[in-house]
Amino acid sequence: MLLWPLLLLLLLLLLPLALLWQQRSQHARWAWLASLQHHVAWGALGWAAAWQRRKLEQSTLHVGQSQQQALRWCLQGAQGPRISGVFGATDMSTFRNHFPLTKASQAQEEDSGGQVPPATSPQYPGEASLQATLLGLVALNKAYPEVLAPGSTACVTLTSPWPSPLPWLGHALGRVSPTGAKDPVALLLEALRSPGLRTLEAGTAVELLDVFLALEADGEELAGAIAAGNPGAPLPGRAAELRQALEQGPRGLALRLWPKLQVVVTLDAGGQAEAVAALGALWCQGLAFFSPAYAASGGVVALNLWPEQPGGLYLLPPGAPFTELLPVKEGAQEEATSTLLLAEAEEGKEYELVLTDRVSLSRCRLGDVVRVVGTYNQCPVVRFTCRLGQALSVRGEDIGEDVFSEALGRAVGQWPGAKLLDHSCVESSILDSFEGSAPHYEVFVELRGLRNLSDENRDKLDHCLQEVSACYKSLRFRGSVGPARVHLVGKGAFRALRAALATYPLSPFPPEMPRVLRHRQLAQFLQRRVVS
Repeated sequence: MLLWPLLLLLLLLLLPLALLWQQRSQHARWAWLASLQHHVAWGALGWAAAWQRRKLEQSTLHVGQSQQQALRWCLQGAQGPRISGVFGATDMSTFRNHFPLTKASQAQEEDSGGQVPPATSPQYPGEASLQATLLGLVALNKAYPEVLAPGSTACVTLTSPWPSPLPWLGHALGRVSPTGAKDPVALLLEALRSPGLRTLEAGTAVELLDVFLALEADGEELAGAIAAGNPGAPLPGRAAELRQALEQGPRGLALRLWPKLQVVVTLDAGGQAEAVAALGALWCQGLAFFSPAYAASGGVVALNLWPEQPGGLYLLPPGAPFTELLPVKEGAQEEATSTLLLAEAEEGKEYELVLTDRVSLSRCRLGDVVRVVGTYNQCPVVRFTCRLGQALSVRGEDIGEDVFSEALGRAVGQWPGAKLLDHSCVESSILDSFEGSAPHYEVFVELRGLRNLSDENRDKLDHCLQEVSACYKSLRFRGSVGPARVHLVGKGAFRALRAALATYPLSPFPPEMPRVLRHRQLAQFLQRRVVS
């Protein structure tokens, strides 16, 4: 509904172009047209964003009423025998009693009728996606003026970080990325040909990490294409700049290629923190990172209205899909069974997100855990901390994703010159790697600055795990759990793994990146690429 008035406004504002077009030289009128088109697009975007902001303000001020409307919308759009007796009713007790909590894997099995579910789509329909795009663009432009000026933005992946990409808007705002490109190399080449970029976009941080790894691996070929004019006019000078920038190594490469670059825009999702850290420490050193939204299970679940805040602050909106909060209790033995509404969230507490959408109509536990750090009107402002499905447990110790990442970060910090690019873990039973020893973790890491791992370095991860987890330390002391085994994989191993994950039917990627592999074939995929 929103696109029609926007398109009408664009058409009305562009009508005078036919008369003025004949009054200018070809070069001047192209530049003038691009500038006018940009201003018209921003006018339309500003109007639409202001309308969405007013809607968001009203919904977050009256969060109880907004959530009732979201639930009613979900119920009215659903079909099937499960909704008999609750259709039209929005009493929370009736709704919760009729629809028990399910986990994401259970919901997939029910929806697929026992068949293998297809790979998830990178599209994110819904009003939350439109809000994230419009409000995110305006907030980004306010925080970093001129980053969205004509010719200042390029997307280097086939997927966009904006949940509702709005192709016509990207063209009007003067992005340098070729329209309708289906080849990631073409996107990268166009970005490399444009030294004046201020904003670099990618679908997710792990995808951008793969872009920079590919740039290093294929830099000479890319420079040759730019020099030969494939595509576009030959740019031998720019090709020489690319070669010189690559010769100086990965640290600060983005700013050497694009001196005016200010911000990197990627879509946040599970498993992206390591890639963001690696990019910030090496290729994108000195640049700000911004994600307009947090995506999970194929949809937008939170909005980012604060580009200037590091670490990702997100607002949980009260609209569809209907969102509940399940308190996360300490210890794996006890689980909460009663959910809360958004207005009932307490600052400082952690909750697992529970979503009900219009299609499946199941109260699905996403596994994504948030910590409430503030409020926006009556809605919680959160940080995403971990995913429950990415925990390690060979003896019931339940090492969470955030706990393991902290331990691994401490260990890598003690490896001289090492920078962590990526990692994945496997419980030893998956690989049948007991070999007469106690069950343990198999950890695969990809590093920069370190070609071999000594036994002393490998042991540091196990020591760090004992420091961050008293339960793990106790199990290690009793011998119930063996020491974690660390393996160094070769360059590009995780890039190849992600390519394999993209075709794997049960994988949530994209956009999520698993840190604990549950399938033997994927674990063996990394095992074959161990170099130390």
